[in-house]
Amino acid sequence: MTDNSDFPEAINAAGVAATFANEHYGDHERNTFDIWLADSNEPTPLVMYIHGGGFVGGDKSRYYGSEDWVRLLDAGISIACINYRYMTEPPYGILGSMNDSKRCLQYIRTNAEKYNLDKNRIACSGGSAGAGTSLWLAFSDDMSDAGSDDPVLRESTTILCAAAFSTQSTYDILRWPKLIGIPPYKNAEELLSIAHVFGFQSAEGVDLFAQNEIRTDLDFLEKMTKNAPPFYVFNHYAGGIPTNEDELHHHPLHAKALKDRAEEVGAEAIIYAPAIGISDTSGKDVVEFFIEKLL
Repeated sequence: MTDNSDFPEAINAAGVAATFANEHYGDHERNTFDIWLADSNEPTPLVMYIHGGGFVGGDKSRYYGSEDWVRLLDAGISIACINYRYMTEPPYGILGSMNDSKRCLQYIRTNAEKYNLDKNRIACSGGSAGAGTSLWLAFSDDMSDAGSDDPVLRESTTILCAAAFSTQSTYDILRWPKLIGIPPYKNAEELLSIAHVFGFQSAEGVDLFAQNEIRTDLDFLEKMTKNAPPFYVFNHYAGGIPTNEDELHHHPLHAKALKDRAEEVGAEAIIYAPAIGISDTSGKDVVEFFIEKLL
């Protein structure tokens, strides 16, 4: 089991402790979250933060020092930050990690009265893996299961808006060569990495290109439609040919792909990728975006 004493105390940048710390939303040891509740007699909106780390690392404490949180809480918007299992654990692959985030969203909705939340005004945000998960939740159809014996899974998974920092454009990674302008994946190391993302322990004997159900589930870029909730993207990385995994995973052309798709389907988006000349005439930052959409 995880020893929570190994992690920083849940105190935000204003020195305020979480209203509830290490709340459990599932059976896995990493199924925990912290929540800071805005001071209000009426149910408040919520932004749920999902940490990055390539689905193999990271922790909810990543955001404790966020100045954005202080501004959001002052505006009357509550904050949650969550942990989730890594993709290296059963059921393996990033769908397991993202389904944990989905369950946390549903758990918070199930307990909206306890947390004094308006379950119809919830947003998701994060960086890198947390950013992609936020967009996956935003663009997916409602994944609630009305017939489930688990009341948590009967809750809606739709969100009102999302914000993504240094996000990927899709987790159907086989699309990245065309989107980013790199050579097609061919070598064994690259294919093994993609196999792990898809949930396979080995690429041997697996035709990754034929995994249509998995690829469809992971392709949140394709899931985006005109009915997608408004979303905000910021990418601070340099352009050019990626020289390492970090630059590939966070390339600003991922932001461009999301912008192009939003324009194609008519979705509402604010997207910044300064290195490749993408900006927004509104000039809004993410806090202003959340305040506009949630209040």
